Amino acid sequence: MSAAELAPELVHAMAPAAQGVVGDSASPEALRKLSRQLASPKLAVKAQRKALEKLKAALMAIRAGDFALGARRALDALRIDETNGLAWHVLAICREKSGDLGQALLAYEAALKLLPNETDVAHDLGRLAQQMGYLDIAEKLLLKYLAADPGHVEATNNLACVQRDQKRYGDAVETLRALLGVEPESPVLWNTLGTVLSDQGDMTTALTFFEEALRHDPGFAKARYNRANARQPLGDALGALEDLDAALPGAESPYERAMMTMARALQLMALGRIPEGFEAYDVRLDPHLPEAMRVAVDAPRWDGAVGEMAGRRLLILGEQGIADEMLFGTCVGDAIEAVGPEGKVFIAVEPRLVALFQRAFPTAVVGGHRAVKLEGRITRYVPFLEAMEDGEGAVDAWIPMASMLALFRPSIDRFPDRRGYLAADPGRIAHWKAELEKLGPGLKVGLHWKSLVLTGSRARYFSGFERWRPVLETPGAVMVNLQCGDVAEDLAAAETAGVSIWTPPIDLKDDLEDVAALSVALDLVIGPGIAGTNLAAAVGGTAWMVTAPDDWHFLATDKYPFYPHLRYFPRDSFDGWEDAIGRIRAALDDAVKTGNAG
Repeated sequence: MSAAELAPELVHAMAPAAQGVVGDSASPEALRKLSRQLASPKLAVKAQRKALEKLKAALMAIRAGDFALGARRALDALRIDETNGLAWHVLAICREKSGDLGQALLAYEAALKLLPNETDVAHDLGRLAQQMGYLDIAEKLLLKYLAADPGHVEATNNLACVQRDQKRYGDAVETLRALLGVEPESPVLWNTLGTVLSDQGDMTTALTFFEEALRHDPGFAKARYNRANARQPLGDALGALEDLDAALPGAESPYERAMMTMARALQLMALGRIPEGFEAYDVRLDPHLPEAMRVAVDAPRWDGAVGEMAGRRLLILGEQGIADEMLFGTCVGDAIEAVGPEGKVFIAVEPRLVALFQRAFPTAVVGGHRAVKLEGRITRYVPFLEAMEDGEGAVDAWIPMASMLALFRPSIDRFPDRRGYLAADPGRIAHWKAELEKLGPGLKVGLHWKSLVLTGSRARYFSGFERWRPVLETPGAVMVNLQCGDVAEDLAAAETAGVSIWTPPIDLKDDLEDVAALSVALDLVIGPGIAGTNLAAAVGGTAWMVTAPDDWHFLATDKYPFYPHLRYFPRDSFDGWEDAIGRIRAALDDAVKTGNAG
């Protein structure tokens, strides 16, 4: 399975997620319930008594926060009796609290199979399934729990979170509203109601609900974290950072702490606090984050300074989405210069980007990375290194591509002022220029308008196709479809409205060599911050990007430092599409008149 299949064209990966799910499998109340369960069996068999002692020791370890010891004791009990459902439940709790979510999920499933009537197991498993993105499973388990305990605040709240993540916003609101009528002072429910609004981009209303949650519980870390993520796109960046600093000590789990730290790192970068923000961004690799990349490379991770790279054999490993690989790849040339002629740089990128990187960096060895999903986690490996003979694939160290920012971009003046850095194929550029000429006179404009990933809060970064009509109807502009995925319905709607959009005869998702060349051949490429728009900018094409109100890539400047020639049209709010598209239309009218889009 390719990395593209696991993490397709994202806005930019690793954005902070709204925190609404509540419940702690290792809370004092949960552990008291387990203790009572351990005290109830009739232990007529000596082996059972031994297993009981192991589980009591495991609970003591959990209370002390030693989850590794707790897991060992639970495994000891399972060696005595592998059908002990309580032992599986205790093991699941230890795995979850240690951040081993894949193994935790398996242990919860085993516990539930052996203890089908234990609704606490169903609740814990449902909460974990929601966190890992298994939403259908989570909903069934939470409904099972609520059938036994209707009106339970935590389970009802978590069900609303699942409905929110399924984009069933109306259902989520009704689930919360029904219980808020009974529990009007519940900060948990007000907070989750805020996340339903923030996922839809209504940050102003969401902020009201987060503040209501904090009115009832000023120390509620989730609500303070969520308020930070609402304040930032509303223009209160410093207030957002204050909220994140206040929320972190109250994080209830390693996952929550990692997510809050991620949001803080993005906020530091948005405020232009580099390299502090770049260094903090290392949290994206925290194993407690479900999207964090694990690396299977037979070499240590690079932890030295730039001056120590000379003569080294260094692997640069692409990460996150395709857009991120192109954006963070702006530092590759610096790494090649740092290792010098006595060293060697190997670059592992999404396979569809290999030729583009190889053409741009001919002295490097470029190949495709691969990814497998193990226990719910993405593990990335580099098969082209393994295939090289006579030790040619041996490397001294590897470095995640985004980690080069802290090394090579310690200040804003270290971002080079250049027009792209990747190289499209010259022959294909000539081919596409000739094809575009056949479309007749007019400014040739390529258009992207959505991501292939529109789940949860990602949808707020995109507009429906109908909103682009003012751009599509620009006199003197010839529209070219660059949008990958199934867009037949959108194109048919445009045709019905009298707008002709030419679709090139290529696979717009997989033929990135042609998409790159076409992006250079076009007079202009327009779109939100997805892979296609980043590709156009990275190969030096003329690109206009619609940016989101929480876009950190400006680094507190009035330009897009990663692509200095990029022209951007910011949205002041998530629903500010009409204004942004109006400004694009005005700029496009000017470009048609002058024959120059920039």
